[in-house]
Amino acid sequence: MSKDKTPSQPVPQLRFPEFRDAAPWVPTSLAKAFRTITNGKANAQDHDEDGKYPLFDRSETIKRSPAYMFDADAVILPGEGAHFTPRRFSGKFNLHQRAYALMDCSEDIDFTYYALDEGKGRLANKAVQSTVRSLRMPIIEKFTIACPDPAEQRKIAECLGSLDDWIAAETEALETLRRHKTGLMQQLFPRPGETRPRLRFPEFKDGPAWDTPAMSDIYGFRPTNSLSRDQLNYDEGMIYNIHYGDIHTKFQSQFRIENERVPRVLPAIAEELGDRLHLCQEGDIILADASEDLNDVGKAIELISLGGQRVVSGTHTIHATRLGDKPTLGFGGYLFQSAAVRRGIQKEAQGAKVYGISPTRIASVPLPMPPTTNEQSKIAECLGSLDAQILAQSETLAGLREHKRGLMQQLFPAPDTAEGGG
Repeated sequence: MSKDKTPSQPVPQLRFPEFRDAAPWVPTSLAKAFRTITNGKANAQDHDEDGKYPLFDRSETIKRSPAYMFDADAVILPGEGAHFTPRRFSGKFNLHQRAYALMDCSEDIDFTYYALDEGKGRLANKAVQSTVRSLRMPIIEKFTIACPDPAEQRKIAECLGSLDDWIAAETEALETLRRHKTGLMQQLFPRPGETRPRLRFPEFKDGPAWDTPAMSDIYGFRPTNSLSRDQLNYDEGMIYNIHYGDIHTKFQSQFRIENERVPRVLPAIAEELGDRLHLCQEGDIILADASEDLNDVGKAIELISLGGQRVVSGTHTIHATRLGDKPTLGFGGYLFQSAAVRRGIQKEAQGAKVYGISPTRIASVPLPMPPTTNEQSKIAECLGSLDAQILAQSETLAGLREHKRGLMQQLFPAPDTAEGGG
């Protein structure tokens, strides 16, 4: 970096060696960087599940369209949402009337895509505040990114593009593992209405058919609490609370408290409720009793390890505890992921926009179970090993994404200098 640069000049923290003494970057409006900025004409009804062309929606979703409006090299911006994450696309596509295509770039288009991705927080801050945050054409046209000379733009785009290719490969590896697990579970558990799986470990191949007891024969139901998020925290308290939202979004199906970030009940609330907080134990199943998605209602976790901690089952959950020693610890979480049990729970769900279940309605759901605990353990060990691979791959992917985020913060000027001001 040259010595005469001032803090207000747009210069990144990190530059490739050949550009360390190059001139500061130049603030450039999107209207100058792109000769064409336009919104689309498509509406929601133009969506077609079997459509040949991508339809970029007004949010960050991609749908399908039977026709295309553009055939171009473009950066796509959603017109509504919270993050306004850009997309890079080249080819034929359709566009919602509240989404934008930025085309005919006078700079390196891949660089401008990454510059917009890095600057999407600034862009979101300029959005119109209404029912949903929205972008308008003047906001986009006046939005400024900082640009170095073309050679440096290309170098940055190639660096980040290579990292994106790596992330895409690791993402595909993760999806392959998940598909493998789904396929394996379809074979290791009987189909709905059947009592024998298609795949059985050799030592159990000639064993008897699986049992199908009702859920109420295996599990009893315990009371749960209705604590809201503002009655929980992550800093104090001795009682951990399993919230249904965390079951939907982050907890592993094989729940080990040492591996999860679990909110705790505020001490004053815990003291007030006292014995009305019913403690969980290892082997319990906790189900989310409500969801806007039928495929997610009744999503369950099995409490594998509580590490001696006090844990309770929270709002919109069902707390099921084993009446005996079956199923064996570790098998229950996979049992409640199986197609037969998922279908049984979905049949008992009620509602229209929001689906719900209750202990009364799922008590009769049949649970397909191997007749011996040895076979249950074998299945749990097999799937547990696969889950460990999936978790490791997920952590690798998360690390790469975090690395990219940090790298972009260094490769692009600080936000307060990107628009040419101090």
